[in-house]
Amino acid sequence: MVASTNALIGYRTNPHLDQRARGVEAAELIWKTLQEEVKPVQRAAFLPFVMNIEKQCTELSPCQELYALVDQLRQTKGLLSLSILQGYPYADVNEMGTSLLAVADESAEVAERVLGDLSEYLWKRRTDFEGTGVSIEDAMQLIKKDSACTCLLDMGDNIGGGSPADGTLIASELLKHQIPKSFVCLYDPEAVEKAVAVGSGGKLTLAMGGKTDQLHGPPLVAQVEVIGIFEGKFEEKEARHGGFTHFDQGLSVVVRTGGLTILLTSKRMAPYSLEQLRSCRLEPAEFNVLIAKGVNSPIAAYEEICTRFIRVDTPGVTASNLSHFDYHHRRKPMFPFERDFEWNFYS
Repeated sequence: MVASTNALIGYRTNPHLDQRARGVEAAELIWKTLQEEVKPVQRAAFLPFVMNIEKQCTELSPCQELYALVDQLRQTKGLLSLSILQGYPYADVNEMGTSLLAVADESAEVAERVLGDLSEYLWKRRTDFEGTGVSIEDAMQLIKKDSACTCLLDMGDNIGGGSPADGTLIASELLKHQIPKSFVCLYDPEAVEKAVAVGSGGKLTLAMGGKTDQLHGPPLVAQVEVIGIFEGKFEEKEARHGGFTHFDQGLSVVVRTGGLTILLTSKRMAPYSLEQLRSCRLEPAEFNVLIAKGVNSPIAAYEEICTRFIRVDTPGVTASNLSHFDYHHRRKPMFPFERDFEWNFYS
């Protein structure tokens, strides 16, 4: 991609809320290039390092400090653009890892000097970007000690990362610990069909979630009351992760068992919008605990009501702990898989 273009521009925020700003930046660069005001020269750095997805929120340390440095480096004379591609750690390909992009006006030297400075900073602090997720049991204890409205980020069942969206591990513990006013959304078209057959107000025993594979917990079996049946379409008008505005999670059913409210959907739906709940006559602020199947992307929406976010170290196809995975095609050496080696941009 770098060889085929003279300028690539990446997001500067995670959650990704700056689509318009980056589009304007790209358009201005295209215009200046066409007017021959600038001649973009692009260089990239492919670090032998993968930034754990748990540490990719740009509002929090260590990314907060990293992106502050990026803002300083953008003032470099002759530099047109500077981007960090944080990296998708679940792709078993040679390109997997954290990358940097610099675009300068006519000068490869300027682009490479900036990449060298940024690479050095990131490489020296690579251990700051390792995952430190909270166990499910520790998360339960934290909830019991503090009544703050909490979002439990289910990292192992991160829908935006490609997970099945039907993980039951955290929800089962909420029931076990009798946590009141809690919420989870599960993808389960089979359970939706059975609940619809009973109808709103009906009661039945349902096996919910845990049907895609054996990695995200067994089905949650409970007697539930059907609270409502909904078409599953909703709209988000605020700036949210990815910039999407219209959503369709398919025919959906809200059921309740004990203190747990469960939204069952016929299509997988990433938790990018609180309108997902409101469209099903659920007021998010009335819950003390909400499970969001993601890591960083739900924050833009859920920070409206939640005062605390706990990144829960659940197993699954998007687990934060990368030692769960057996890679065959990634580069070697690569931190954190290999730790005892040196690297710098100029070598």
